[in-house]
Amino acid sequence: MQETVKHPWHGVPYGEEAPRIVNAVIEIPQGSRCKYEIDKDSGLLKLDRVIFSSFHYPVNYGFIPQTYGGDKDPLDILVITSLPVQPLTIMEAKVIGVMQMIDGGDPDDKIIAVANTDPGVNHYNNIEELPRHFFDELRHFFEEYKKLENKTVVVEDFGDKAKALSIVEEAIEFYKTTFVK
Repeated sequence: MQETVKHPWHGVPYGEEAPRIVNAVIEIPQGSRCKYEIDKDSGLLKLDRVIFSSFHYPVNYGFIPQTYGGDKDPLDILVITSLPVQPLTIMEAKVIGVMQMIDGGDPDDKIIAVANTDPGVNHYNNIEELPRHFFDELRHFFEEYKKLENKTVVVEDFGDKAKALSIVEEAIEFYKTTFVK
């Protein structure tokens, strides 16, 4: 029997406990300067670019499968772990908040989560429990890392768990109305 490889965006479920605990597909490990993203056609990971500045990703960056955000991409997720996670890893992520930003004039929400199976971070349940410096570092990274490309990113606000859960639910429904016939 021959099995078909599933597309990470369309073939992997968003998770039985969504929106509270979702599957996250990691594209970029914490500490990387490489901006990887899923190729929408093939499902392979492609190198979009090496970040033009000396910045590195402060958390693992990926997406929630079978979601569709307002930027016409899978919904982004930032997953806090005690160690970097390899690209194309599927992991359970507990949603705790959201960073709402504008990237090149378009809304681009980033769900903030912790690795559900990482005992170093899974005790966090709400974004308000994270250290203040985490928000400063995240805001600084996302507002500055594209400056040498002459691109503008504005972090508008950090939203609580309720706001994040609502955004995840909307992105699941948007995916269903866009892709499921």
